[in-house]
Amino acid sequence: MRYETRQAPEAVVMNPAVPATASVIWLHGLGADGSDFVPLVPELGLPDAVAPRFVFPNAPIRPVTVNNGMAMRAWYDIYGRGIRDREDAVGIRASANLALTLIEQECAAGISPRRIVLAGFSQGGAIALHAGVRRVQPLAGILALSTYLPLAATLAAEAAPASRPVPILMCHGLYDDVVPLQLARQSLMALQGQGFAAQLQEYPMQHSLCAPEILAIRQWLVQVLPPP
Repeated sequence: MRYETRQAPEAVVMNPAVPATASVIWLHGLGADGSDFVPLVPELGLPDAVAPRFVFPNAPIRPVTVNNGMAMRAWYDIYGRGIRDREDAVGIRASANLALTLIEQECAAGISPRRIVLAGFSQGGAIALHAGVRRVQPLAGILALSTYLPLAATLAAEAAPASRPVPILMCHGLYDDVVPLQLARQSLMALQGQGFAAQLQEYPMQHSLCAPEILAIRQWLVQVLPPP
């Protein structure tokens, strides 16, 4: 599938050569930007029948405490190495609302919510999980890579019942020294404990992606975004 790439201050958008019938909104990790996962799209090699539009938004620039207050693109602040010791609830919820706004923009462009995947890596994956399981109108799927579920204590009260059947694919490295694997496993248990259709695949890698994982993502996207 050939794509036309358009860069704007708020996002990188990749439109397929044929009319888009689905959308993948993909949130980058801490300190990166919307261009970070653009090279992954041709690697996925999705069939023409799937033809999703890829939207790679840019996080706001803000000081990040754990990085000595340095300003960088971040979906929320991180106060210390113990990611869950003290969470930036205000920042997490603001970025989750931004993700939900992007979903509504795709809906306004004619894409059904059932044809939209919310994806993210690391911090971006945390926002994808937080926003996706709280959305009243269910999506096609949630893809969460090398990440964890933030504000897990609020899940029971805020989970959207209609989104419980939405497929959630989590992928994580066995040797991740940024987001410990145990956090991903705990997040999986929390999601499954609330009835969400979540699965976790583990790979012999660090805080990154690997070829078998990319193949698994491709297969999952084809499954959750079948030809209309």
